[in-house]
Amino acid sequence: MSGPMFGVIPTGQQLITDPTSTPSPTSFLYTLPNTKSFSHVMVILLPNVQLPDNTAAAIYLATAKDVAMAAELGATPNFKFLGGIGSGKESALFKINSNPSQNHSNAENDGIVIGVSIESAESVGQRLEQLSADKTANNSASNSNMAQMPTSLLAQRIIQNAYNSLAGYTQPIGPGGVEVVPLRAFDDWWRKFESRIRNDPNFLAKPQE
Repeated sequence: MSGPMFGVIPTGQQLITDPTSTPSPTSFLYTLPNTKSFSHVMVILLPNVQLPDNTAAAIYLATAKDVAMAAELGATPNFKFLGGIGSGKESALFKINSNPSQNHSNAENDGIVIGVSIESAESVGQRLEQLSADKTANNSASNSNMAQMPTSLLAQRIIQNAYNSLAGYTQPIGPGGVEVVPLRAFDDWWRKFESRIRNDPNFLAKPQE
C-alpha cells in the first residue's frame, strides 16, 4: 500500500491526503487544521485506490490533545467510531463542530484528529449497524422527551431562546427611547433556531442557558 489512499476534507478547507502519522501499515491519523472553524468532514477513498478484498475503512474521531497524551503514555487514544467507507461507498460526510475560538490557549494540543483504519468488512458493517441502532434509539428518546414537555414550558423555552438571542440587537428609537429589534436580527435568529432544531430535535427539552 504505497502512496496516499484516503482524502480528508474539512468543510471550506483544502483536501488533505498525507497522514500526520501512520501508526501501522493499515492505520492513518490526520490532524486537521484548527485555524478555521468547520462543521463537517468528508473522508474519501482516493481515485484508483482499491482496498484489499473483504476489508473496509473504519473512520474514527479523537481530539489532538487526547492523541498527544496517549502517545506520551504509550496508550491507545480514546477514538469515537464515526462510520466507514469502502467498495460501493467511496466517501462519507460526518458532522463535526470545530470552533477554534473555543480551543484552549495551548494550540499545539488543540484540534481534531481523524483516524482511518483498514479492517474487516464484516467488523465495520457490524459497527455501522450498531451505530444506526443507537441513533434510532436516541431519536426515539428525544421525540419522547419533547412529547412529554407541557406546551406552556415548550413555548417558554422558545421565547427564552429568542429573547437571549435578540436582546443584544435592541435599538432605542423615538420619544422615550422605545427599544425595538431589527427584523433582520429576528430572521437571523429564526434561521439559526430552525438549524438547531434539525441538528438536535431535543435541545428545547434541555435546560436553557
